[in-house]
Amino acid sequence: MSPPFPYAGESAALATAVFWTVTALSFEMATKRIGSLAVNFLRLFIAFFILMFFTWIYRGSPLPLDASAHNWSWLILSGLIGFVFGDYCLFRSYAMLSARVAMLIMTLVPPITAFIGWIALGETMGLLHLAGMTLTIGGIAMAILARNGNTKKLGLNYPLKGLLFALGGAVGQAIGLVMSKYGMGDYDPFAASHIRILAGMVGFGIIVAGFGKTQLVREALYDHKAMKGVLLGSIFGPFLGVSFSLLSVRYTTTGIGSTLMAIVPVLIIAPSVIFMGQKVTLREVTGAVVSVIGVVLFFL
Repeated sequence: MSPPFPYAGESAALATAVFWTVTALSFEMATKRIGSLAVNFLRLFIAFFILMFFTWIYRGSPLPLDASAHNWSWLILSGLIGFVFGDYCLFRSYAMLSARVAMLIMTLVPPITAFIGWIALGETMGLLHLAGMTLTIGGIAMAILARNGNTKKLGLNYPLKGLLFALGGAVGQAIGLVMSKYGMGDYDPFAASHIRILAGMVGFGIIVAGFGKTQLVREALYDHKAMKGVLLGSIFGPFLGVSFSLLSVRYTTTGIGSTLMAIVPVLIIAPSVIFMGQKVTLREVTGAVVSVIGVVLFFL
């Protein structure tokens, strides 16, 4: 499908990164108060009803009942792999690794996505785009290292289980995005996002019930400060962020889209300094500049 304007896919991917930056800041506060499992389930639960209201106005139908069997099957699978498997692995890795190591491993999402997109969808990237991906990922890694302490070496004394969980998170997100593009086809991105969120909500609901955490989720509803963060994060994350990520991969390759979406660690530097009083280092600034140069290459 031809884009409505030049670089529509790339622009949607950048918008996704901005939305996910707001989400990261919102969920960081909420997770510290009510835990990651409650946040994961509630964000999808809230986003499901936001999308129901939005698509009722936007498409005239509150549910994606016009989706084909192909849409339903692949989008449900992508939601289970991307939201449930990928996010569950990522959050499990946080408990075993430092956030810095987990985030560094997550920078593998764009090249993994590009590789899977090449194998499954026949997508290719030119040398300029590959250079852009390399610079963008390199700048992100530099910023992550600086944000989490640039004087401390990474070392190799991290548990293999934690590293595998982080890698599982990266692979889950990559496969989920490629499956989303294949499953969506020409279908509406917001309705497609609705199906993925439904699958993720059911999947996390099973995990919550299976681990006996339903009471934890109920108690989280009474933490009004945390719920404000969950609500804001749900709007900018599963609703706008996920929908725009599907809009992005409709008009550009999954490799390019995932690379531009991955710049959240760079975008989050400014609000962290402004609103949280964190100090910015020269290494972070350098990493941000390198990433921006990489992003610019996608628009040449």
